[in-house]
Amino acid sequence: MAEMSPLRRRMIEDMTVRNLSPATQQSYVHAVSKFSRYFGRPPDRLGLEDVRAFQVHLVSTGISWPALNQTVCALRFFYGVTLGHGEIPERIPYAREPRKLPVVLSADEVVRFLEAVPSLKTRAALTTAYAAGLRASEAVELKVGDVDSGRMVIRIEHGKGGKDRYVMLSTQLLGILRTYWRLARPQRWLFPIDVQVLHAACRSACAAAGLAKRVTVHTLRHSFATHLLEAGTDIRIIQVLLGHANLSSTARYTQVSNGLIRRTESPLDRLALEVVPPA
Repeated sequence: MAEMSPLRRRMIEDMTVRNLSPATQQSYVHAVSKFSRYFGRPPDRLGLEDVRAFQVHLVSTGISWPALNQTVCALRFFYGVTLGHGEIPERIPYAREPRKLPVVLSADEVVRFLEAVPSLKTRAALTTAYAAGLRASEAVELKVGDVDSGRMVIRIEHGKGGKDRYVMLSTQLLGILRTYWRLARPQRWLFPIDVQVLHAACRSACAAAGLAKRVTVHTLRHSFATHLLEAGTDIRIIQVLLGHANLSSTARYTQVSNGLIRRTESPLDRLALEVVPPA
């Protein structure tokens, strides 16, 4: 294994003291390494014009906007923190992301999807993700002790931004988890599984269930939030359950809630309008 360079070690230390998650650290290091390899030079010898050229290159490859902005975050951190060039980060622009509505499954589609997952462990993990609105990383990092049947809550540790939170433990999910525990006997980790296995299981189950929609673990989270909203749950409670820092992140589910849309009266309904014009 190649020895870690002092520059990479310093960047990792900078991220560690700022309590960035291991996944974020790995992503940032990968992005800066890719930037360096593209030019064949150490990243501390590259400047703003190189950053711009690299961004143009990434866009030409068809990179997704979230992935491009993740690279921007990494480079802004590298120049601003690790190299101490405080004036540079603001000159590395983020890409403006198109605002797309999230894909949401109906209740029937959720059942069809989950029942198409053949593995007990994977099905239990994806069912938990839907039942509690979890991110994929949060589902695979659940420990057996995080399930509190006495208080009927699940503790989520080190969610996005390193924040802890509690989510509801439904009676039906508790029964499912007890059956799963009796058959699988997990020890420390509730679902000892790699997050990529969950993603692959979603693709397979989507095809097996014959769903036309693209379903990911995050689709289950979107569906969780939308179904709660349609059932009348206060949006501020949904915000807490999802672990959103800003209400605006949660508010977008009002745009995909068919129940809310159907219950909203059109102004036309308040008009006395004759359809057939007079002869």
